[in-house]
Amino acid sequence: MEYIIETRLLQMSFRHHMVLKGIDLTINQGEIFGLIGPSGVGKTTLINILTGQLLPTSGEAFVFGRDTKQLGDTEYSQMGMVFDVPGLFERLSCEQNLSIFADIYGIDKKRIYHVLEKVNLAASAKTKVSRLSKGMRQRLIIARAILHSPKLLFLDEPTNGLDPQGIIEMRELILRLNRERQITVLISSHILDELSRLATHYGIIDKGCMVKELSAEELEASCRKCMRIEVSNLAGLTHVLDGMEVDYKILSNTQA
Repeated sequence: MEYIIETRLLQMSFRHHMVLKGIDLTINQGEIFGLIGPSGVGKTTLINILTGQLLPTSGEAFVFGRDTKQLGDTEYSQMGMVFDVPGLFERLSCEQNLSIFADIYGIDKKRIYHVLEKVNLAASAKTKVSRLSKGMRQRLIIARAILHSPKLLFLDEPTNGLDPQGIIEMRELILRLNRERQITVLISSHILDELSRLATHYGIIDKGCMVKELSAEELEASCRKCMRIEVSNLAGLTHVLDGMEVDYKILSNTQA
C-alpha cells in the first residue's frame, strides 16, 4: 500500500542535538492527521523535512511516494503549506496577495474570488492585509495555500494567537476543505482538545520520538472515564444498565 506520507526511522540532529529519533509515520489519503506534542519536541522539524525544506540526518521520508530529498514541481504542485511565519504583503489587499501567487502558479485570476469565498473573505477582497484581524489573516494564508488546488495541506500550529471565535472558524474551514475537496491534512498542535475536534488520526510525539499512532476512535476509547464496581446482583445491574444504554464490561461473574 502506498501512503500519501511515510517515514522510516527518520532522524534529525542539529549540532549533536538529536531532535527526531527514529520516527516511523504513515498517513493515508483523506485523513486529517493530528501531530500532537508539547512545544519544542520536533513537530515543526518533521514538517520541514516532509516539505523538503530540511534534509534528514538519516532515515527516509516520502510524500506522494517520492523521497523528500528529490521533491520536484510535480509534488509541490499538489502541496499547500501554512507555517507560523505567514509572509503576507501588508500593504496589499487580499486580492492582490493572491494575485501574486496566481501568477507564480499560472492560475486563472478568476479562481481568486472562488478561493476567497471558500475562506469567507470575499467581502474583504479589497481590504489591505494590515487592516485584517489575526483570524482573517490566517484564513487568507489558508486561501493562498489552497489556491492551486493541492491534495495535501500542511498546517503548523494554525490556531496560534487566535481568539475563540477565530479558532472555531479555522476548525470549520479545515473540516470543510477535507470533506468537500478530500484534501489530506497534516496539522501540528500542542493542544489535544482542539485537535480532537478535527483529527481522524493522531501521532503523539515527545522528545523527538513517535510515542504512538492511533485513530480518533482509539484515542476516545483510551480517554474514556470508567468506574469499576462489585455487586451482589449482577443480573439486576445489567438489566438497569441495558435500560440506560450504558456501555459496560463484565470482568467476572463469580459468585461469592
